[in-house]
Amino acid sequence: MLDKIFRPVQGFTARKRKHTVTIIPIKSKDYKGWLDKQNAAVQKQIATSIFTGKPGQTRIIFQNGEPESFLIGVNETLGHYDLSPAISMLQKILNAETLKDTAFELDTSKLKTAEINNAHIGWGLACYSFDTLKSKTDALPALLWSKKADKKAVLSMLESINLLRDLVNLPANLLGPEEIEKTVKKLSHEHEASVKIIKDQDLLKQNFPLIYTVGQASPRRPRLIEMKWGKARDPKLTLVGKGVVFDTGGLDIKPSQYMRLMKKDMGGAAHVIALAKLIMEAKLPVRLRLLIPAVENAVGGAAFRPGDIIQSRKGLFVENTNTDAEGRLILADALTYACEDNPDLVIDYATLTGSARAGLGPDIPPVFCSNDKHHEPLRKTAAKAEDPIWPMPLWQPYRKHIESPDADLINSTGIPGDGIYSALFLQSFVEDKTDWMHLDVFSWEQTGRPGRPKGAADTGLRTMFVYLKERYA
Repeated sequence: MLDKIFRPVQGFTARKRKHTVTIIPIKSKDYKGWLDKQNAAVQKQIATSIFTGKPGQTRIIFQNGEPESFLIGVNETLGHYDLSPAISMLQKILNAETLKDTAFELDTSKLKTAEINNAHIGWGLACYSFDTLKSKTDALPALLWSKKADKKAVLSMLESINLLRDLVNLPANLLGPEEIEKTVKKLSHEHEASVKIIKDQDLLKQNFPLIYTVGQASPRRPRLIEMKWGKARDPKLTLVGKGVVFDTGGLDIKPSQYMRLMKKDMGGAAHVIALAKLIMEAKLPVRLRLLIPAVENAVGGAAFRPGDIIQSRKGLFVENTNTDAEGRLILADALTYACEDNPDLVIDYATLTGSARAGLGPDIPPVFCSNDKHHEPLRKTAAKAEDPIWPMPLWQPYRKHIESPDADLINSTGIPGDGIYSALFLQSFVEDKTDWMHLDVFSWEQTGRPGRPKGAADTGLRTMFVYLKERYA
C-alpha cells in the first residue's frame, strides 16, 4: 500500500512538449526596464492588468491567442516559495488539455544558481498534493528542467519533504508502527544502512520500559526502530523522532476536536526520516544513527494509568500525571539510549506541546539547545534557509515544576509553560557532556498557501540540514 502512496516528485518534465511557455520571474527593481523592452502588444496586455512586478503577482501573456509567457513577481533574492503561486494560477486559467500539451520553461537569464534551485524547489513543493487516495486528481503544469539547476539536490530536497508530508498525511489506519518500520527499512536498503528493531516484549527485556508502557494497550505493538549509516571514523550524529502514530490521549482521553488530527503525532519521526534521507543523499561525513520509538497511545484494559510510576531506562522513576503527555516518555528512553553511544550531537524532533504553538504559532518551532552557543548560528541559518526556528531557554529554575514527591520526575505539570517543562524533562535523560537540540514541531499547515498545501508541513527541516552541512563540512 505504501508503495502506491509514496509517488515520485510531480510537476517536472525533461522533454519539450507541443507548446512551450516561458516563466519570467521579475524583480521590482527590474520591472520598468523589462517593460520598456517589450513590444506594443505586450505593453497593452500589461496595461490592462494590475501586474507591477510585486512579489506574488502573476500575469499570462498571449500571442495570437496562445499563451506565450507567464510573468511572476519575485523577491530581490528569489526564495523557495516565490514561484509557488504560479501553480494554482496556471491551473485556474489553463484547462487540463492545454497543461498536458505544454512545457513551462524558466527564464534563468537574471538568476543566480541558488535562485534557480530555489525556483525549482518552490515549483515542486507547490505541485505536491496528497491525492493518491482520491479517485480523481487535478492536472499539473510541468516545468522543463533547467540545465543550470542542481537536479540531484533539488530532487533530494523535494523527495524528502514529500516523504515527510506523505507520512504525516496518511490516516492512522494506514500508518502504524509497522509501516514506519517498513519506511525506514526501505530507506536503509536504498543507502546501504543497517536496521535493528526491538519490538513488543523485547522492549522490556532490553530495558525500554517507557516505550513499552505507552504502547502496551494497542494491538499494533510498540517498537524502537534503529538505523545506522556512515563510516565509523566520522563524527556520530544521532536523530531521534517521536513516532506516536495516533494519540487518543490514553485514559486522559482527548476531546474529539483535539483528537481529530492526531495522526500527525508522528511528525517528529517523519522529520528525522526526511532529514536522514537528506544527509545520506548528500553524503555528509557523519556516522548517522536514527532512533524512532514507534507506538500508538490507545485506550484499553492494558493502558497505563494516571498516577502510575515507571522506572525509565536511565533508572529515574517517572510519575505519570497525564497519559496525554506520552511523547516525552517514549523520547526519554530513546534519548538515554542515544547518549550511550557517546555521540557528537543528538537532535530530536517531536510534536510535543500546545505551549509551543501558543507561544510561536504553527510555523515556528522552538529549539532548545544544551549549549547556548548554538542559538545564534541556528537563527542565522534559519533566515538563510527560509525555514524559521526560534531559540528557547532551558530555564533551570523551572525544574522544580517537574519534581515529584513520590518519584524522581513527573511528566506533566498542568500549568502554563509546558514547552519549557517538557524540554527540561527530556534534558533529564540526556548526558551533560552530550551536545543536544530539541525541536517542538507542529508538522501541520492549517490554512494552505502556495507551496504549502493544507495538511502535513515540514518545519525546521531545511534549517537543520543546512546547519549540519556547515557543521560537518
